[in-house]
Amino acid sequence: MSLRSSFLRHIAQTSPEPDGFEVIRGEGIYLYDKDGNAYIDCISGIAVSSLGHSHPKIISAIRAQLDLHLHTQVYGEHITIPQVALAERLAQLLPPSLTTSYFTNSGTEAVEGALKLARKYIGRYEIISCRNAYHGSTAGAESLRADLLYTSSFMPLVPGIRHIDFNSFEDINRINDRTAAVIIEPIQGEAGVMLPAEGYLKAVKDKCKETGTLLILDEIQTGMGRTGTMWAFEQENVIPDILLVAKAFGGGLPLGAFISSEEIMSALSHDPPLGHLTTFGGNALSCVASLAAINIITEENLLHKAIALGKKISGALSQHPAVREVRSRGLMMAIELNDPGRLHPIVKACKKEGLLVDWFLFNDRSIRMAPPLVISDEEIEVMCGKLIKALNN
Repeated sequence: MSLRSSFLRHIAQTSPEPDGFEVIRGEGIYLYDKDGNAYIDCISGIAVSSLGHSHPKIISAIRAQLDLHLHTQVYGEHITIPQVALAERLAQLLPPSLTTSYFTNSGTEAVEGALKLARKYIGRYEIISCRNAYHGSTAGAESLRADLLYTSSFMPLVPGIRHIDFNSFEDINRINDRTAAVIIEPIQGEAGVMLPAEGYLKAVKDKCKETGTLLILDEIQTGMGRTGTMWAFEQENVIPDILLVAKAFGGGLPLGAFISSEEIMSALSHDPPLGHLTTFGGNALSCVASLAAINIITEENLLHKAIALGKKISGALSQHPAVREVRSRGLMMAIELNDPGRLHPIVKACKKEGLLVDWFLFNDRSIRMAPPLVISDEEIEVMCGKLIKALNN
């Protein structure tokens, strides 16, 4: 039985026609198939492999930890050096009100923990999220979605969720003294890299302050330097009450976190105690990989590089006759096409050119791009050449 046949038979499928790309190894910005063909990974595993594949400093950190220990009873009183070191580093990189981290296995689990934390601390029921937002697929995170296409088959979902339109200043008035929390992406990812209007996030934050509501910023895609700063909220001068991180946060391994103040986070430790638990959150290997990734981003000046390279890509593609608009913040990008009917053929054409790109859940006319932050100027030129060739064909 071939690898593909076994994959289709024994791995649960999430779509009728999976991509089926057989990955043998990865190095730098490239993934290699079984025949040794190299593909530029321009989506980074949906913004996960932001430092490319098999980064030597991350691999070295993982190998060193392998000789010490793997899993222990992390959320059962055990203290481990990787977890504490990562939490301390995060506290150094974040405002004074975001000093306490709860590590999870994934972004969606960080969302679930944050929703419980907000309701417990505020003592209210209602959660507000945005239409065309994606926060995960577990029951609570799925409940935050507004579209019936994805949610109707799983009803009933978690109650108490209301929806507003992203960038609608009028909808901000729906936040009131019954609202426990507003959860929002600083840049909407699956909507096709929709940037916040000037002053929008600040207006949301001001309304939250006025009504005693917590602001949860979902930086699962935008965090870890993707947009040109370590966290996207830095560019908006808005500090959340709870910050969510994952994807690139794990340096290629499964890791997420919800981060808040010591006061807010303490709500999960009493009435009842053990108010939120996870078995593998704060896993030693994931934490050392994360710490290595943070150090690489800060030490190698990848934040400024993301801004410069994002502008270079936009300049190369925005004038193409097939392109309607390029939306970007750093290396988080959407290339909107004039003809939405060409989207999937172009994605396939890119693969034939040795370039892996993707599409979005809630935008049927834009190409998704999130190349690794370590991509070079020369590799950018090659990448743009391949994409332009696919657009031309």
